[in-house]
Amino acid sequence: MMDKRSLEAEIAELKMDYISLQGDIEKLESTGHEAQVQKAEQRLADMEARLSELNRQLDALD
Repeated sequence: MMDKRSLEAEIAELKMDYISLQGDIEKLESTGHEAQVQKAEQRLADMEARLSELNRQLDALD
């Protein structure tokens, strides 16, 4: 299990990546790249699951 600082750092990094990927999806949608949009949306779902797990670990430390 990671310490609190490591968890918070990974959460912050993952949130930045998530926001960036959302922007990428918008660009892909506007240019009609549906297959890439689906892959990117799956990556978002994976990121959401990881964020949920990290937040659970962080809560367990408090």
